[in-house]
Amino acid sequence: MTLRPPVTDWTSDWDHLDPSWLSDPYSIWRELREACPVAHTGRYRGVYFPTRYSDIREIAYDPANFSSRRVVVREGDYRVNSPPITSDPPDHRPLRMVLIPPFTPQAVAALEGRTRAVCNELIDAFIENGIGDGAVDYAQHIPVRIIAHMLGIPASDGDRFRGWITMALQDGITNQAVLKQAEEEMSAYFAEQIKQRRGQLGEDLVSFLIQARQPNGEAFSDHQVLGALRLLLVAGTDTTWSAIGSAIWHLATVPADRERLVREPELIPTAIEELLRAYAPVTMAREIVDDVAVGGCPMKRGEMVLVSFPAANRDPRKFPDADKVVIDRKENPHVAFGLGIHRCIGSNLARMEMRVAVEEWLRRIPEFRLDPSRPMTWSQGTVRGPRLLPIVFG
Repeated sequence: MTLRPPVTDWTSDWDHLDPSWLSDPYSIWRELREACPVAHTGRYRGVYFPTRYSDIREIAYDPANFSSRRVVVREGDYRVNSPPITSDPPDHRPLRMVLIPPFTPQAVAALEGRTRAVCNELIDAFIENGIGDGAVDYAQHIPVRIIAHMLGIPASDGDRFRGWITMALQDGITNQAVLKQAEEEMSAYFAEQIKQRRGQLGEDLVSFLIQARQPNGEAFSDHQVLGALRLLLVAGTDTTWSAIGSAIWHLATVPADRERLVREPELIPTAIEELLRAYAPVTMAREIVDDVAVGGCPMKRGEMVLVSFPAANRDPRKFPDADKVVIDRKENPHVAFGLGIHRCIGSNLARMEMRVAVEEWLRRIPEFRLDPSRPMTWSQGTVRGPRLLPIVFG
């Protein structure tokens, strides 16, 4: 991370790369909700930060005033085009609708056995050591291997994929050259995959997108297919591995919840929903199309707004005991997967991967805790999750 001026006033000069925000954003959001529900910063050429569920929902359902042309708050002008997530109505809909069938509950259920096998292969590699890293050795590999399987690309390229994701979603926030390099390398990689499939189609997502048709019967362009593939790789991996890592971190630091889920594994699906609410990994952004007001706060055209679904999930006006993790919470209308026209297409897959990852971890490693002798770190940027998660077993 580059050296940045420290934040002196969160209401008028917030920075989502500040060390305090990275280590504990929840207490900052709690204070802002009471003092200044829609904060602003002059950094990044002007960005608003609403903290209330109602305001975040209003923005998410108003694409006319809040465009998806830019979905990440970063320094510089370089923009990444990854349709449909960077598209506005009506352009977003054709490709979004095409992407839905591979992620239905039925399609995802067919991947559960492979996901369970991947989790156990990963655990096998470190369980005898008595220590491991819940992020580096486990969480970061699961969604990468599954999306590679779905795309028909080698799982052995996983290190390359993880490198691109770090470049795009972390380092690229303050370094345009790194962001551009990641996009160019991903585009070259997927362009070759498209070329190969055009020569011989398979039963994978790349072939599926090549054969897909728009409502008018036309095929999608290579540019559109490339953008969708970049989106599937980036949005479908870091988000999920961050959610898995956060779940393991919580269970490592709250023994009562860990012990209960070991005793009552049937509670895990309910607990997953609560962990998604409490540690929602994804924050998106929108570009303000015209002067508008939200929550009584005027917003200026051309500036950005950070649409924090994690902050919405911590709003006590929507969720009782919002800052408390209640693993048997009965009513839980969380928005970890977003709201509006860009709600996460892969939510079924993410839920399955997270549930299976926690089930297999607790089955194989029922007793564990953080290793205080090694550093634990959180990611920076628009996706929050553990990057280093040292664990001691037993």
